[in-house]
Amino acid sequence: MQNKSRQITYIGLVLLHIAIGFAIYLFPLLSKVYGLLTLLIGVGIVMKTSNKHNEVLYISAYIAGSEVLLRMTGGNFLNEFSKYGVMLFMLMGIFYSSFSKNSIPYWIYLLLLVPGVVISTVTLDISTDVRKAITFNIVGPVCLGLCSIYAYRRKISFAELSNVLLAAVLPILSTACYLFIYSPDVKDVVTGTSSNFETSGGFGPNQVSTILGLGFFIFFSRMLLNSSNKRYLLINLFFALVLTFRAIVTFSRGGVITGLVMIVVLFGALYTMANLQTKMKLNVVVILTVLAGIGVWGYSSLQTSGLIEKRYANQDAAGREKEDRLGGREQIASTELQMFLENPILGIGVGKNKEYREEITGIRAASHNELTRMLAEHGTLGIFSILILFFTPLVLYVDNRHHFYLLSFFVFWFLTINHAAMRLVAPAFIYSLTLLKVYSIEKPAVHRE
Repeated sequence: MQNKSRQITYIGLVLLHIAIGFAIYLFPLLSKVYGLLTLLIGVGIVMKTSNKHNEVLYISAYIAGSEVLLRMTGGNFLNEFSKYGVMLFMLMGIFYSSFSKNSIPYWIYLLLLVPGVVISTVTLDISTDVRKAITFNIVGPVCLGLCSIYAYRRKISFAELSNVLLAAVLPILSTACYLFIYSPDVKDVVTGTSSNFETSGGFGPNQVSTILGLGFFIFFSRMLLNSSNKRYLLINLFFALVLTFRAIVTFSRGGVITGLVMIVVLFGALYTMANLQTKMKLNVVVILTVLAGIGVWGYSSLQTSGLIEKRYANQDAAGREKEDRLGGREQIASTELQMFLENPILGIGVGKNKEYREEITGIRAASHNELTRMLAEHGTLGIFSILILFFTPLVLYVDNRHHFYLLSFFVFWFLTINHAAMRLVAPAFIYSLTLLKVYSIEKPAVHRE
């Protein structure tokens, strides 16, 4: 009876969020209501429960999952609404549940950001809105630091972590629903091989692809680890394939590739921990996954008249190879490395790289690569920050093998910040989940009949 109730709840949540996407398309004003209610209800829940069961993780996950939907539909009340929201809940979580005294690496990380902020107050042009320029570049790293301090070695069960991911993917499902209504016939809006705003809800394809890539990974992992019967398995598989298709037709490759790499890494993590019987099941799942992937790719190719294949082959619509493989990101990254070499100690200051790039190249564009941005704006201190972020989760993984998602989360953070910087709150939040200490009350199976 309890298992049946869980199925009804799960299916009900899925249907509710499909309805949310549909309603926001019909009545755009609901987007602001949706965003505000998420924040207010979340605050109420945390205050009522005093964060006894890590409620801030569930709410922050939901905010991270809903960010792209809010942005593309005008649901944000201010710039970086989602990042500020997540930071608010992390501070509430720290207030109610404290933090690990061993989280000192991330306190150091936050301190290393300060000199770059101070320098920018001197180096930014007089005509520049200093507060806006600094905030745009620093709010993501600060959010990552606060999330990491809260999550560092915090104990959580595997089932609870799976529910945190469910909280993240439900609003991503709403996003996909909105996209289907916004551009139901992909053939009509795909005319070239550049990133497509029409199939991305009129919003940035790179960010839409990123969140959809995370979404299809979560549904795939739920199919693999949280499907207690065939109904669950088919539901999760269906939505994984749907989100994969919508991610592919954005014509933005970063999110799709990241999601696929996350799946491969998850398979690897499970395979190394599995017994012989489970490995046999995994082999079958791998074969079925490859076949399903080929099917989705074939359907995507059909819907785009073969243009998606040219996109991934770095060709234009006529089949000619493009000179620029990464959409101008190489030139932006190279200028940031140049800035680092010219200012290796403390960098040029937070937010200054955009101005500096325009001065030397005539290109006024924000960074797409968080690593080179850190080097340019923070200098050697940026290197120390990157080292802290890169090695800490890997060291913790040594005695955290029940955290099957850890390496996949790490991959999501690392690949995302290399093609989309920290435009979204998702890489900051997902990174922090690598630091959780996961224990398993019930060992997850590939699929339980």
